Amino acid sequence: MRRFSRFACVDWSGQAVARPKGLAVAWCEIGKNAPTLIVPGGGWSREAILEWLIEHGETGTDMIVGLDLSPALPFADTDAYFPGSVAQPRDARNLWKLVDDTCAGEPHLGASTFADHVDFAPHFRRHGGREGAWFGGGAGRFRAVEHRQRLCGVSPVSCFNLVGAAQVGKSSLTGMRVLHRLAGRVPVWPFDPVPERGPLIVEIYTSIAARAAGVRKGRSKLRDGVSLDATLVRLGSHPHAPLARYDDHSTDAILTAAWLRAVAHDPALWNPPGLDAVRHTEGWTFGAR
Repeated sequence: MRRFSRFACVDWSGQAVARPKGLAVAWCEIGKNAPTLIVPGGGWSREAILEWLIEHGETGTDMIVGLDLSPALPFADTDAYFPGSVAQPRDARNLWKLVDDTCAGEPHLGASTFADHVDFAPHFRRHGGREGAWFGGGAGRFRAVEHRQRLCGVSPVSCFNLVGAAQVGKSSLTGMRVLHRLAGRVPVWPFDPVPERGPLIVEIYTSIAARAAGVRKGRSKLRDGVSLDATLVRLGSHPHAPLARYDDHSTDAILTAAWLRAVAHDPALWNPPGLDAVRHTEGWTFGAR
């Protein structure tokens, strides 16, 4: 298995503003020094993170990058992302293109246009009690890996759900726009093979990292330095440098970068059961067994 020398986590956000508060980036190198936050002047935008990833692709940085978003929608359950719709992309790359093309006129790499589009709105649960006929009822549709995530002690939410604090649909759709624009610049596992050199993007779920670090279910978010250091120690990391402000986006990024460093060498995480069946359509969350 390839060994990386740098480990980064991007805590993502689908908020429809220029600089979402939920964006945070942390990274670390081989060793035990705690991950550090990368904080650009004025804060992160989705466009700025896209450029940051492109730059590392161009320079060939030896780095694994965890993106906290779902890179695809459920497909395996119905053999389609959008059953009953005119548009029928057959793999994730064509899904990314569809999302980006549909939202081409929307600023900040936003994706509200997609969920509100007449062809795709019937598949989403949206604000105002608007639940599309194809949402599936109940908790909605799930990817194969999201069923497996439950074995890791976490509670995934359908990507087709756009309502509530735990929703991940907006983040996922905006993330697909970024992934489409990265095509050919930075590989994305498992849609692409692991390259011999340069950066590689993987999907991560920060709560899986929190469980591995001993954080109990229901208490995944860390908002103080003492709690963060306790988890870092369990992951073989030194304590972190104090932050000017503690929020769960920053601590998620720091904790998950340290977790990636601790587990990225494990061959079992790169070949989980069930991966091949959904490798090109739904993808996989790194760390879900």
